[in-house]
Amino acid sequence: MDIPISNLGYRTDLMLLELSGSELTDQGEYVVVRTPANPGFWWGNYLLFRTPFAPGDLAKRQEIFKGEFPDAEHLALGVDTTDGTVGSVEEITAAGFKLDPSTVMSATAVRPPARPNTTSQFRTLSTDDDWEQQVGLSLTAATMEVDDDYRVFNRRRVEAERALSAAGHGTWFGAFDGDRLQASLGLATDGSDVARFQNVQTHPDDRGQGLASTLVHQASRYGFDELGAHTLVMVADPEYLAIRIYRSLGFSDNEVQVQVFRPPA
Repeated sequence: MDIPISNLGYRTDLMLLELSGSELTDQGEYVVVRTPANPGFWWGNYLLFRTPFAPGDLAKRQEIFKGEFPDAEHLALGVDTTDGTVGSVEEITAAGFKLDPSTVMSATAVRPPARPNTTSQFRTLSTDDDWEQQVGLSLTAATMEVDDDYRVFNRRRVEAERALSAAGHGTWFGAFDGDRLQASLGLATDGSDVARFQNVQTHPDDRGQGLASTLVHQASRYGFDELGAHTLVMVADPEYLAIRIYRSLGFSDNEVQVQVFRPPA
């Protein structure tokens, strides 16, 4: 990816989106991220602004978004800062927008989990059934309301993950109880020295068994040993318990990535 982006989370987001077929257009003040194959994907169809919101910027940036995405029902805006600065927060929230901060983490080495899972089987997703179970797992593990639009978005996202894997840009790993998928994650790279984790998820019935920590550690070793990555990147919810797992494995907090969005009415 040739577009300069400061925030490591957004930079690796755009790297993977471009590898998956999304279109990136640098307009100077902002970058247009467009995913024609999945128009319901909010964070595949958004604008990434290079500066925080100054007073009065929100209305102008909404108009720019509508000009770029006239048929979109959502409105999604990123800000390319590394410390979580958004600017004009009161104005943004008063207009009905939500702010979603994430912690951008990285590791140049990893430690084994304290309590690794030794009962499940760990392997890559490869068969049609594996990928169909990935669709179902992503719905079951979703932290937001699942409606018909979300189901369409989710299936298209998994199709893009499978295509990314088939093209050799990423690998999706799963934990299995027999043939049943219990947990999964992806690790992808553009061939540079950076690899990015995607969608670490565990079925609610299988949590607390060390599946996520074991998967992340095994995928990390794959990233270092097979992909030749020097840095692994993870973007995590700072309020969710999984972030403690990543820290225990050797990932450290580096930056803050904030997404500003308004869902469809």
